[in-house]
Amino acid sequence: MNDSRPLLLVDAASLYFRAYFGIPESAAKAPDGSPVNAVRGFLDMLATLIRSRRPDRLVCALDYDWRPAWRVALLPSYKAHRVAPEGGEVVPDTLSPQVPLILDLLAAIGIPAIGVDGYEADDVIGTLTVTQPAPVEVASGDRDLFQLIDDGRPVRLLYCGRGVAKLEDCDDAAVRAKYGVPAAGYADFAALRGDPSDGLPGVAGVGDKTAARLVDRYGSLDGILAALDDPTSGFAPGLKTKLNAARDYLAVAPKVVRVALDVPVPPLTTTLPAAPVDPDRLLALAEQWNLAGPCRRLVDALAANVTA
Repeated sequence: MNDSRPLLLVDAASLYFRAYFGIPESAAKAPDGSPVNAVRGFLDMLATLIRSRRPDRLVCALDYDWRPAWRVALLPSYKAHRVAPEGGEVVPDTLSPQVPLILDLLAAIGIPAIGVDGYEADDVIGTLTVTQPAPVEVASGDRDLFQLIDDGRPVRLLYCGRGVAKLEDCDDAAVRAKYGVPAAGYADFAALRGDPSDGLPGVAGVGDKTAARLVDRYGSLDGILAALDDPTSGFAPGLKTKLNAARDYLAVAPKVVRVALDVPVPPLTTTLPAAPVDPDRLLALAEQWNLAGPCRRLVDALAANVTA
C-alpha cells in the first residue's frame, strides 16, 4: 500500500441516485429495452473518481437499512416523508432493478460493496474512516458526511452534490467557509437548523446563520444547552425561549444526525484491483446489458491507476 494514496469510500446509493436522475432512460437501455442509466452513470462516476483521485484502496458502502429503527425511535420524523405507502423507501420503479446489476458488476470487477444490518451507508463509511489507514477520501452527495472531515488524519469529503465531474474537494476550511462552523461542529449545526431532506425539523426560528453563530460561540450543542442554564450567558430572550422550547428535540437530534463510528463492519480487502477479478463474468454482463462502453472505461481506469 502506498501511504500517500487514499482509501476511497464511495456512498453507492448517493451516486447511483444521481446517475439515475442525471442520465435519461432513453439514453441507456439494454437490448431488451430495460433502462440501465443508473448503472452506466455509476460506472462512469467510479472511473472518473479512480482517474482523478488515484486511490489504491476502494470500498462502496451500502444502505442495508436506510431508516434504522434506533434513529426512528429517537426521532419518529426521521425520513418519514420518504416511506412508501407499502413500506420501504420510495425508489423509482426503474431504478430498483438496476441496483442488483451494479452489485454484480462490482463483484466481477473486485470492488467490495459493504453494508451492515441496522445501519446506513453513512455509518459504514464513518466507521471505516476511523478504522482504516489514512488518508481517506469519501465520495458522496450527502451533506451529513461533512462531519467526518478530519484534517489531522486526514479525511476529506469529495462532495458530489452537483455530480462527480463538479465535485467539491472539502477539508475543514471548506466547511468553515461554506457554513461558518468547523467540520466537527457540522452535526450540531445541522440539528439546530434542521434538514427537511432527512425529516429533521430543527429549532423553530433558528436558521443557518443563527445555528452557525451558536456553534461557533459555544463549541457544541452541549455547550449551548449548558449556557442556556447559565443566567450570565447573555442569551437574547427570544432565542433563549426558542431553544428552551426545543429541549426535547435537542436531546435526541444529535444522536440521530451523528454518524456511527462503531459499526461491526466485516473484515474486508480494500485493495483496488489492477484488473477485473472475473473478466469473463464482467464481459458477459457488459454484453447482456449493453454496457461495454462504461465497463471498458472503468477497466481502463483501473489499469491506468496502477501505472500512474
